[in-house]
Formats: sequence, C-alpha cells, structure tokens
Amino acid sequence: MSTEENVILVSKAGKRIGIAGKLNAHREGLLHRAFSIFLFNEKGEMLLQRRAVTKYHFAGKWSNACCSHPRPGEKTSAAAKRRLKEELGIKCSLKKSRNTVYHFFDQKSGLTEHEFDYIFIGKFSGEILFNRKEVDAVRWVSQRDLKSELKSNPEKFTPWFKKILAELNW
Repeated sequence: MSTEENVILVSKAGKRIGIAGKLNAHREGLLHRAFSIFLFNEKGEMLLQRRAVTKYHFAGKWSNACCSHPRPGEKTSAAAKRRLKEELGIKCSLKKSRNTVYHFFDQKSGLTEHEFDYIFIGKFSGEILFNRKEVDAVRWVSQRDLKSELKSNPEKFTPWFKKILAELNW
C-alpha cells in the first residue's frame, strides 16, 4: 500500500474534518470515509470477491464485490464507480442504499478499519475481468448458500461484510 494515498477523516456524523495518510489512518484507527458495493445478477445472486493475499489487512477473506475509499475532493459515488472498474473491470449503475459505521481490528496485520461507510447497490451480468493485484477470486452466490457458508465458516469473511449483510437483511 502506498503511504502517499490519503483518506478523508470524518466526524461520527460523517462530516469531513480533515485528511490523513491511508496507512496512518488504519494504524491509528481513525474514523474515515469509505464505501462498500454490493452487486447482484439477474438470478438475484450476490457477487463476492476474495481479497488478494497481498492486501495490507484482512487479506484472503471473502467480502462484497468492492470496497475502498474516496480520495480527498472526490465524490463518494464517483470513487465507487472508479474502484469497481479498477478492481473488477465492471461498469454499471450504482444506487446509494445507506450508511453504516464500523470498527474492526485485524489481528494479523495490526491495522484497524474504522469507517463511515456508504453502501451502494448495483445490478450486473457480464464478464468480470478482475485485477489480480486486488482480488484473488470472484464468485456469484445465492442467499441460501451464503447463509449456510457464513454459519459454518464465518472466519472466511471480512467483518464489515458480515455486519452490512445483516443490516441489508438479504
């Protein structure tokens, strides 16, 4: 991860209060703006991605289609579309669903995700040309199969994915 990347620090209400280096924000657990994208196909299945094992935290875990941070001065919706294209080669419409705040510590990396997260939902059916530097694998999963897998192997998934999924009631 480049230490030159910055994230937008926010208050508990989501208002911008400054910027910080991305790595520093995760080391210190500073609350910052983020987004998570959930994609569904024509069968109603959800797209999952397994984070690359080279990711700086929560590496190798299954999660929602895409998550990241807007850059200072960048609208969150524009950042979501940018990262979806960069990570998965996907271009589609996204609709903002809700916001959530979470705070999760990654024991392995010693880094913390403390994010004011904008949730986006989209529909996509097509080829997924994912960036292997960001993503190890992708798959579509039915609601029934995902619930079963989460029950039997919850450690295989990112904590924010499990939290947001429960809030979405999918």
